[in-house]
Amino acid sequence: MSKHAIIPDLSNPPYADYVSPGQKPGLISRSFPTLGFYGRVAKIVLTAAHYAKRGRFGDADWYGASESVRRAFEKAGARISIRGTEHFANLEGPCVFIGNHMSTAETFLLASIIRPFKPVTFVVKQSLVEYPIFKHIMLSRDPIVVGRVNPREDLKAVMGGGKDRLAAGTSIIIFPQRTRTVEFEKESFNTIGVKLAKRAGVPIIPLALKTNAWANGTLLKDYGRFQPQEPVNFEFGEPIHVDGNDRSAHEAVISFIESRLIDWGVPVS
Repeated sequence: MSKHAIIPDLSNPPYADYVSPGQKPGLISRSFPTLGFYGRVAKIVLTAAHYAKRGRFGDADWYGASESVRRAFEKAGARISIRGTEHFANLEGPCVFIGNHMSTAETFLLASIIRPFKPVTFVVKQSLVEYPIFKHIMLSRDPIVVGRVNPREDLKAVMGGGKDRLAAGTSIIIFPQRTRTVEFEKESFNTIGVKLAKRAGVPIIPLALKTNAWANGTLLKDYGRFQPQEPVNFEFGEPIHVDGNDRSAHEAVISFIESRLIDWGVPVS
């Protein structure tokens, strides 16, 4: 997309946690935070989709677009905190990231956090690769697509496609919840990510996130109000190795996510 899009070399420790430096939003963002935020994001998406549609949107461009979205959050007054990157940056080879799913924000922001350390893609629902404009960006990332209608078919898609990508060195991000929600309901948090990690013989990195600054909408779920007063938090946990006990690994992921969400004041069911 741009000859200036460069993935930074973060191959040598130490790995610093990130907290937004804090900046005063401009007049439009202060007066109309949702309008100001979506205006910036729309420009980023339209530009990225233009190049993706023409096959000119590589990993460096994806990273650059994700970084631009991060800056859009901060320009609109949101504060971002990222912790625990050392847990996957120090890993040799790919892994499976398993996290809660709260809003559209994580789909946009995680590339800027993970891609400097590892090639990565998502498990996504079918609608994301059919979404006008955005579908070109998503398809360029070679995601694993699930229909969320037939669990057996979804499991087959994730096990087959996930194992192939992991074998090629690409890590996988998976959100095992049925849908995006602020409240964490562990009953809806399935074991598909754990099963994939076990079959592929790779570690799990648990991911807890709080991204409801980009609220889910009522009429259009992807486009709710922007709430800059809500902190944006990402925290990665220590690697979890699945040594035969799927249930134990699954409970460890849930325990990590629940503990962080409780610390952040997020409701846990």
